[in-house]
Amino acid sequence: MTRTQAVAIASLGSLALLLGAFAFQHIGGLPPCKMCIWQRYPHVSAVVFGAMALSFQNRVLIIAGALAALASGLIGLFHVGVEQGWWDGPTTCSSGPVGGVSPQELLDQILTAPLVRCDEIAWDLFGISMAGWNAIVSFSLVALWLLALKRS
Repeated sequence: MTRTQAVAIASLGSLALLLGAFAFQHIGGLPPCKMCIWQRYPHVSAVVFGAMALSFQNRVLIIAGALAALASGLIGLFHVGVEQGWWDGPTTCSSGPVGGVSPQELLDQILTAPLVRCDEIAWDLFGISMAGWNAIVSFSLVALWLLALKRS
């Protein structure tokens, strides 16, 4: 596989993950939680870095693409831990004990709370959530970026 092919496949992989996420959201009716959205931003960056790397033949852009895919994979891995209850997620999208608030503040929090929680699995395939699949594919894309770096 050439450098150009590896960059193109890695970039298209990030694009495919983004398109899949939007399809689940807009066609499948599964709105994303806050952490799901966080996983999308690095893929957007990876697509942009890939397009630039294909145009400018720059090793720094390949490294940036690898770091972007790595970031999304790490966020996805963290999200899996939140879903599995291994650690707490952001308080703005996870359930947890309530304390230190007045009844009115609690009511305000309930009424303004997002509908999608980060600690609930909305969809899975073979027991792996969307966040888990994002992590697996993202880490595979990192390998492609690193292969492109080696070939450049």
